[in-house]
Amino acid sequence: MNPPAESRGGTGDPEMGRPVQEPLRRTSNAAQANALFRKNLTYQKRNWKTNCCLVAFPIVLCVLLVVMQFLINSFIGDRFKCGCKDVPNSNGVGTTKQCGLQFSNADEAPFCGIDRPYPWPSILQVPSPQYRATRSTEYPDLAQDASCRSADTCATTIPYTGTNKTAADALAGYLLGTGSLDLLNPQTYSLSSVVPGTDTIPIGSLLFESAFTSPRPIYILRPNCTNSKDNFNFTVNVGGGFQLSKDFACLETRPLWRENASSVNSMLFAGYRGGNERKEVNEVPAAYDFRRTTPARFDVNIWYNETFANRTSRGPPSLMRVTRSLNMAAQAFLRFKLGPTVELPLLFVKEMPKVGTQLRLDFSSIIGPLFYMWILGFLFPVVLTALVYEKQYHLRMMMKMHGLGDSAYWVITYFYYLVLFCIYMICFIVFGSIIGLKFFRMNSYSLQILFYFLYINMIISLGFIASNIFRNVRTATAFGYLYVFGSGLLGAFFFQNFVVDLNTDRKIITALQIIPAFATYRGLYEFAEYSFRGVYMNSKGMQWSDLNDEKNGLRTVLIILFIEWVVFMLLNLYLDQVVASASGLNKHPLFFLKFKRKGSKAKGAMSASSNHTSSRRLSRNFSANSKSLTHIDEGDKRSVGLKVTERSDVAREKEVAEELAANPSKDYPIVCDNLKRVYPARDGNPPKYAVRGFSLAVPRGECFGILGPNGAGKTSSINMMIGFLKPTAGTAYIQGMNIVTDMDRIYSCMGVCPQHDLLWGQLTGREHLLFYGRLKNLKGTELTNAVESSLRSVNLFENGVGDKQCRKYSGGMKRRLSVAISLIGNPQVVYMDEPSTGLDPASRYNLWNVVKQSKQDRAIILTTHSMEEAEALCDRLGIFVNGELQCIGNAKELTARYGGLYVLTITTPQEEESEVIALAKSLSPNANKIYGLSGTQKFELPKTEVTVATVFSGIEEAKNRLHIQAWGLSDTTLEDVFIKVARGVDGGIQLQ
Repeated sequence: MNPPAESRGGTGDPEMGRPVQEPLRRTSNAAQANALFRKNLTYQKRNWKTNCCLVAFPIVLCVLLVVMQFLINSFIGDRFKCGCKDVPNSNGVGTTKQCGLQFSNADEAPFCGIDRPYPWPSILQVPSPQYRATRSTEYPDLAQDASCRSADTCATTIPYTGTNKTAADALAGYLLGTGSLDLLNPQTYSLSSVVPGTDTIPIGSLLFESAFTSPRPIYILRPNCTNSKDNFNFTVNVGGGFQLSKDFACLETRPLWRENASSVNSMLFAGYRGGNERKEVNEVPAAYDFRRTTPARFDVNIWYNETFANRTSRGPPSLMRVTRSLNMAAQAFLRFKLGPTVELPLLFVKEMPKVGTQLRLDFSSIIGPLFYMWILGFLFPVVLTALVYEKQYHLRMMMKMHGLGDSAYWVITYFYYLVLFCIYMICFIVFGSIIGLKFFRMNSYSLQILFYFLYINMIISLGFIASNIFRNVRTATAFGYLYVFGSGLLGAFFFQNFVVDLNTDRKIITALQIIPAFATYRGLYEFAEYSFRGVYMNSKGMQWSDLNDEKNGLRTVLIILFIEWVVFMLLNLYLDQVVASASGLNKHPLFFLKFKRKGSKAKGAMSASSNHTSSRRLSRNFSANSKSLTHIDEGDKRSVGLKVTERSDVAREKEVAEELAANPSKDYPIVCDNLKRVYPARDGNPPKYAVRGFSLAVPRGECFGILGPNGAGKTSSINMMIGFLKPTAGTAYIQGMNIVTDMDRIYSCMGVCPQHDLLWGQLTGREHLLFYGRLKNLKGTELTNAVESSLRSVNLFENGVGDKQCRKYSGGMKRRLSVAISLIGNPQVVYMDEPSTGLDPASRYNLWNVVKQSKQDRAIILTTHSMEEAEALCDRLGIFVNGELQCIGNAKELTARYGGLYVLTITTPQEEESEVIALAKSLSPNANKIYGLSGTQKFELPKTEVTVATVFSGIEEAKNRLHIQAWGLSDTTLEDVFIKVARGVDGGIQLQ
């Protein structure tokens, strides 16, 4: 049965080689974006409490920081500043407050101003006795063994090497000099004639030499310590009336020849270890490579230990005692060249003057990176959970099925979060600055704005990518917050160690910063460091000029954030198309190249040709023989182990569908061509055939009903047609467009009432219809009238029900709204999956009237479990069992074809039951008793053996001899047909 030739037509599609019907009134991207923007704006107005909490969150944290800063300031008080005292005036009248070192204790002294720093001797850093080099199997040429460490008598060793061993030995002999200390001259520069050493850890400046305040003695390094005068007490006048009395002790020092520089280096490496207070030390004070030194050439390479100096911070540089080792080498060369009496004195070293300071700690900068990392990180789960929520509850798919394009969805969603997060950050920065947080005030605001803007864009795009991974809101929420806290902790306790260690290769740090969390942490770390240093040193924080500092990593961070923003957005758009998700059918991975699977055109042409030939052959066979036509699907046979036989009505429908697939007609908006859906084998179970081969052609103006038991494949069939599931085989054509390749175009002419209500609880019924109406290109008065009409048609207009939020609706009201949504905008094709579920009889009857009126100019496919609804609404019915249609026809045809029985019910006294059975047999020899209880019996009478008149006359005659209390005769109902077909298929009965 072919459609009329004059009804075929449509515009051509050169790629597919087949005519298509262009959807009516396609909505522009701007109109789609406008609809989604209005919906989101209304939705967020209803969620104002949540949004206010989100924006207020950083403000609350800033207040908490201020409170903590106040507590810290209260604790510090006047403890950490230069000491002061009320000193009597010279005239004896009153007192004057004076501040200075002389009035300060050990905690206060570092904060005093010093206009004339004291000159300190240049001292060599030597290892503590327990770490000095001793004899071992690797170095047997050392004179002392490890027992000296416990006795505190270990000498110290200075390794040396050189190209000319003779010259190197001479230079090594002059390293310690031949001078003597003038004990009668208590001046610092008198120590320049000897080599003083200390194992005291240095402090950050030379305003105070820690060696003079330590209980450990200062050593005088000598080749031997046989002179008792080498142990003495020395008093130094440091000014301001202060004198320091210090013990000096002789430290025996032995040069040790090594064959080459590599041997020296190996010895130093073997002697490297952790020392007291987690300071790293080496077993030797210094090492020398005199290289090619001659009397005419000074060439030296000096090893010195800087690891103890805590140079992993970019705060004030720590002290390193290097000058004395340089002076030792230079003086040794002069003595080697000019004689042993030559002196090259290094009298003293001194710090620059300093003003008085007071300890000021900015708590917001101290805890900065980790704390602000967590504050910024909370934006990530906000994006992620919102997108996964729309996916899990199929809200995005619902919007897409009613015409919302991907581009409009991502643009509006992106700009919504961009605006929200910008407000979040503006409130954070402004309020933090108002209450005086130095983290914001010290650093350049323009730099901060640029960093936060790039971060916001990066975190939104990162949330978009992550939403492709998750399907459940709870899982996404847990991951989001674990990411926030975990990334902050990793940044503070892992990544920061690489940043602060100046010996780490900057390329490694840059590579780590490719991880978004580490890039964010590095930016916050830079702001915190500069603001803390600005407060400590009374200077500005980070400015644009600081980006030129090679130690400043913010420039790299800004570049990385920008690149990741762009890459993540492009990657999200790609994954959204190719990853199977709740956003529709996935595309081929090379779709952006307009990739076509090889052989698709040829296969389509061959399929059309074979289908056309097959339909002719089937038509001839059907005309020659009215028996059922057999078509065996080998895959289905293997899966169920039964012979699958197509009925004549199903075969006829398949012929029409195949013909229309090859030669589409605008009078048939829906054509399903052998749709199949197979779920793959899993956990040892065989593949699941949800839909085995669904062929159907629905003309315009028809409502086709699909009946079937639960799990028969009804919803799976509809989900394939609406783009929710991808067919395993076969296809369908909606308005002439293929659901596999043209689904995005099909959405614009389609309406869907899903099995479960997909609604926003915060939106009203009217707002839902306004949104979906705009997606269907309705505007102005036309939109208003369509919404009013829809609300009235489903009884949601009276008493302001349409203006109540959907979360207050009953189940029946939500169902009626879903039906109204599916019909608004005059879609050409409508799918209704059990639309009357949960409705009371009055509402159900009204809903039926709405569907009847709406089917005049469109094709509707409806699934239901209500036989009454099927009879009232559907022009044709198909009973779906085990994933395939078992029969097709209108209600009367199906009852006539599969019914063929009358049901006779008779109620008599129980003792007359046998006579009633004889009565039924007299009416029809093949009468079958199907029920009997307490005198009430039911019989099935074949229509071919009885007539209604025969039954009536027989009952009237029987009343003369039987006590018939009640009786009735009924025809077979559609429900009886449904049960018979379902049971027959499950029992292996072939339906003809």
